Formats: sequence, C-alpha cells, structure tokens
Amino acid sequence: MSQYRHQYPQQGQPPGPYPAQGQAPYPAPGQAPAPGQAPYPAQGYAQYPGQGQYPAQGQAPHPAPRQAPGQAPYPAQGQAPYPAPGQAPYPAQGQAPYPAQGHAPYPAQGQAPYPAPRQAPGQAPYPAQGQAPYPAPGQAPYPAPGQAPYPAQGQAPYQAQGQVPYQAPGQAPHPAQGHGQPPAPQNYGSVPNQGGRVVRPGTDQFKSRVEIHIECKNLLNKDLLSKSDPCAALYMMRGGRWEELGRTENVINNLNPKFSRCFVANYFFEEVQKVLIAVYDIDNITPQLTDDDFLGQLETTLGQLVSNTPYTAPLMLKNGRKAGQGTITVRTEEIKEGCETALLTFRASKLDKKDFFGKSDPYLEFLRASPDGSWQVVHRTEVIKNNLNPSWRPFELSLQSLCGGNKQQTIKVDCYDWDNDGSHDYIGGFTTTFDEMFKAAQQEVSWPCVNQATKAKKRSYTNSGTIFLTSCKILKEYSFLDFITSGMQINFTVGIDFTASNGNPGQSSSLHYINPYQPNEYMAAIKAVGEVCQDYDTDKLFPVLGFGARIPPKMEVSHEFAINFNPQNPYCQGIDGILQAYFNCIQQVQLYGPTNAAPIISHVARFAATAQMEESSKGAHAYFILLMLTDGVLSDMSNTRTAIVEASKLPMSLIIVGVGQADFKDMEILDGDNGVLRAASGEPAKRDIVQFVPFRDFRNSSSVELARHVLAEVPKQVTDYYKMRCIQPIKKPTVS
Repeated sequence: MSQYRHQYPQQGQPPGPYPAQGQAPYPAPGQAPAPGQAPYPAQGYAQYPGQGQYPAQGQAPHPAPRQAPGQAPYPAQGQAPYPAPGQAPYPAQGQAPYPAQGHAPYPAQGQAPYPAPRQAPGQAPYPAQGQAPYPAPGQAPYPAPGQAPYPAQGQAPYQAQGQVPYQAPGQAPHPAQGHGQPPAPQNYGSVPNQGGRVVRPGTDQFKSRVEIHIECKNLLNKDLLSKSDPCAALYMMRGGRWEELGRTENVINNLNPKFSRCFVANYFFEEVQKVLIAVYDIDNITPQLTDDDFLGQLETTLGQLVSNTPYTAPLMLKNGRKAGQGTITVRTEEIKEGCETALLTFRASKLDKKDFFGKSDPYLEFLRASPDGSWQVVHRTEVIKNNLNPSWRPFELSLQSLCGGNKQQTIKVDCYDWDNDGSHDYIGGFTTTFDEMFKAAQQEVSWPCVNQATKAKKRSYTNSGTIFLTSCKILKEYSFLDFITSGMQINFTVGIDFTASNGNPGQSSSLHYINPYQPNEYMAAIKAVGEVCQDYDTDKLFPVLGFGARIPPKMEVSHEFAINFNPQNPYCQGIDGILQAYFNCIQQVQLYGPTNAAPIISHVARFAATAQMEESSKGAHAYFILLMLTDGVLSDMSNTRTAIVEASKLPMSLIIVGVGQADFKDMEILDGDNGVLRAASGEPAKRDIVQFVPFRDFRNSSSVELARHVLAEVPKQVTDYYKMRCIQPIKKPTVS
C-alpha cells in the first residue's frame, strides 16, 4: 500500500521488537518468579516444605529400605489390622475357596502363563522385543524417530529447541519478523475448470451451477385494502443451519407473482442439498423478514428440484398446514459456463393510451420459452410514468437467462401499462431471437407492438405502437484473476476493537489476553486473513488502526489511531509486523469505549476515493480490503451504515470478524445478505461489500477455512465494482 503513503506526511520507525526473556513481562531463567520469590514460595515454606521437613526414609510414613513388614510403621501380618493367613476372615491357601498353588485354577510359578522368578522377558512365556507380537523400534508398526510418520526433532511438525513454537531462553514467545520460513503458497478458493464444470477445491467433487426461477399462485391476501406484495427468499442448509442465498424482487399487489429475479446455486449430485423457499408479504423497508407477513414455504432438496423441473407443490405454513390454496412452481436450468452477457437499450413510440385520466405507464417484460412449453419471465424494466414514447434505462442480461444460451431460441417481449392495484393492462408485444436483436449492434432495429386480442376484434387495427432496440452490445466478462494478473494491487488494512468490553488484557479471560503459547482470537483472525491478502500486495506494508481506547501520551479516547502510535506512518511490515505492533499496543493503551466503527471505515474510504480518481489514468490499479475485528454491538450503527453505503461506490470491501460470544445481530444487518443495506437517509448501497463471520464458528477449524469463508465474496465484489465503473483490466505491454 506504499503508493498511498504520500497521504501520510512523514515516515516513522517500525514498531519495536518483543522483549527478551529477562525483561518485563518475561523474566530470565533464575529471575522472578524463581522459587522463593513471588508468586512462588521458597522451599521450606507453605506450600513447599524444606529439606528435613519431608520425613526421612525409614521414618513414618516411609519405611527404610529393606524395612520388613512388622516394623514401624507397618504392623506384622497377623497383627491388627491384618490377620495371618488361615485366620478369619482369610482362609489358608489350599482351603476353600482358594485352592493350593499348582492346582486348578491357579498354575504354579514357572508354569504358563507365569514365568519363574528372575525369568527375563524374551524367555517363555514372554517374547523378546522384536519378536511377535512386539516389534523392535523402527520396525512396523512402530517407526524409529525420524522415520514416517514421526519426524526427528527439528523437523516438521516438531521444532528443535529454540525454534518456533519452542523458544530458547531470551527469545520472545512470538517470532520476530523474518524468523522462520514463509508458509508454502496456497491457492485459496480457486476452482479449475473442467469441461464447463468445476471441481470443488481439495476434492474430486464436480459441481454444476443452476438457475432457479420461482412463481406462485393463489397466495394468501394479507392486506386489507389491496393485495399482498410478495417476495420469495431462498435458503440452503449449510453446517446444520439455514443460510439465505438471496431474494426476489417485491411484486406489488399480486397474488400470482412470476418473479423475474432468479437465483444461482452450486449443484452437487453426490450431496443432499436442502432448500427452503419462504414467501412473505413485504410491508416495510426493513431488511428483516420477521416483521413481514408470512405467506408460506416449500422445503425440499435441490436434487428434487433439478430432477423434476418444473416442480409444483403447495405452500405450507410453519404449523404444517397448507397456506390456503397457495402453490409454488420452481424451474431450474443448468448454467453453461462461459455464457455471454448482453447490454440492451430499448425505447418505444406511439404506445396506446390505457389510462382514463392520463397516458400509459409502460414497462417491458422479457420471457423465454421453457422446455415444458410455458413462458418464464427473465427480466422487467422500470416503469416510465405517464409517457407514450418512453426510453428505458440500459440493462444487462446474460444470454443464459435471456435465451438459455441459444441465440436462435424464441424470446417474447410484452409491453404493459402499470396500475397500482396490480391489474396491469396489456398493451402488446412481439417475438424475436437474440440473433435478430444483435443486429442493433450496427443500427437500431424495431418491432411492431401487437395486441393479438385487439387485432382479432378490429380489422382496422395495425399495432399498439413500435418498440425499438437502439443498442445491443456483448459484454466481455472479466474475472478476478484478469484484474490481478493485469497488475491490480490489493491494499489490506486492519481495524482492531480496543474497547473495555474485551476485558482486562492482564487476565486470561480477556479477548486481548496475550498467551505466549497460543494466539488469541484477534491474532488468529489477523493471521488467517492477512496471510492470503499479503500475497496480492507487492510491498506488504499494511496500515493497522485501533478504535475505542485511551492512547498515550495524553490518554485521550480515540476511534482512529495507528497502533504503532505513528499517525504519519501507520504501516506494519507483513503479518508478523502487525502482530508485533499489536503486542506492543495492548500494553500501552487503556481499553475504553464506545464501539464506533464508522471513523475507520471512512479512513480507508478516503484512500479508496483517491484510487478511484486515479482510475481515469491508471485504470484498475488498486482495490482496498478493510478487516475489522470487534467483540460486540456497535455504538454508532447509523453512522456505520452511512459509511458503508458511501464505501460501496468505491473500490473497497469490508470484512468484519466478530470475536467472543457477544450478540452480533447488528453485524448481520451490515452484511446485507438479508436485503439491501441502506444509509440513515434511506440511500441504498450500490453493491454488497460486507462479509461478516463470527470467529466462534471457526474456532475448531483450520485458519484456511476461516480465510476461505471470509474472502469468498471478495473476487465477485472486485469484478462487480469494475463492471459498475465500466473499467477493463489494464493491458500489459507485449514484451518482444
């Protein structure tokens, strides 16, 4: 991120090293806490008795060597409390119930299975080591040290003394920068293409991607003065819980909606992939569905939907009863990899007037033919109010959605006059193919807008207007790797919560407690995510900011401070440098509050805004990722939402990792998976840039799993941003 260092006036020094053993807080061997110094009492004091306070051998309770039973402290056999053999309660050997030695069931000593006294192992009945069933060391199944699966000391996973994780005396509990070797590079999240299908990383599982289209009929009517405004949400079972995949648009005043917005899901033949589709009547603008009227749901599997398309079933209430006469129909279709996307611009002229007191409010609806002969809605334009010569905004539509990737497949375009009661008036329509539409790449093409019912009634009828396609462009879809290989840099910034709710760092219960043998959750998350991001930043200089603490020298509360206390140069060198600066910072700040996240988001957004202004000359050269780690509820939720909405316009993504056991409902709202995030003013986010995960869900998983989960959405966020800005990857000069 050094290319933006000019925004900080001066450069300072890198944060200092960890203290050596013998310096606070780690004493040298023999220094406190040596025995005799606090917190350990000297020998001879409680808790540890001195020499001479332990009884000597031969004194009670320990008899001297060769001290025979019967001498103190042990009474002789036959004296209380031990009776002699043959006295009650013990019968003599050979008397009932105990037979004499050598008689059944007890063999004499030296007879199988008991060897004679002094009989060495290796003599009957015990085989020597190396003979069956006990192999010698180095023989199967026990390899010698240094042989697989046990490496010699100093080889992975066992380090020699003085190497990580075992430090030699005087070394820090965490390695200094440059200590040890970097981990082998890992290809996180990549999925090699194999004939139009892809392979799940680390497995041999092939997956297909399918489009899921939904329509409903006879929905429950929950509105008194109008009809329901339905929306469908699709969930998939992952890790034992339902995760929302997305939502359709809201269809106003309609009990028989055909949703144009579809879902895309990965399909694995070899897995049972549970699917839940819930339909709600949307009555407000909040992203939560819990405050909307529930209209019914369908719980099934993706395999069932794929194998029985179109799949129709009754909608069910949560009590197991049918939701009136409501039904749901789901259609699925496999997405053909590499399908193109079209950018289309339509207008119309001289449309029929359908409103009594005004003109028509036209919109277009695009449908494609399904294999069962029905028509599937794939797109709707916006409504142009009171206009018989409308021009609609350009829109993008994949050829997979528009015509199933088949450019000769019939496409139907209908024009309607929108009415707020849901009874939209049909103006007319036409059929075409994408091959015909693509002629607009050269010049405008047109079709008569015909209402067949009106044409059948009136001989004089010609059409209800004309619809024009003024522009048709095929858009090249650029991948995340297209931008990376063209030189785009990922600029990684870390924001750390230093509020008092984390607990006293000096106590082991604190989320900021530094355990010399195990990283805390903050450190583990920084390392897991940072080790992936640093591979895409050439200088590996990362700003690290803190919030919610009193900081030196004045011990004033700050919500935007450099954790190396150098505001002119907040950079840390590599991930080890971040951890080192964090270690030093936690010993100098006073945890305080409140938990305000907006200042740090706005801080990174300023850098992203600078990069955006440079795109006209430098192209897609810089993208920013902010990793924010926090332990709980935000105090500035409204300001944070506004900051995120502003950041959604910039080359920036926000990853939030929730640390500890707090309630993270606010973070789930910021994630935007349950609807479009809006600022306090109501302005919606331009795109989804937030990914939230609670660290506790990955406490027992590898760091690779955490990194893979939190970074999974970043590639799409990058490509969505540059697509929104119509920016292509920079073409590298050809080397001759």
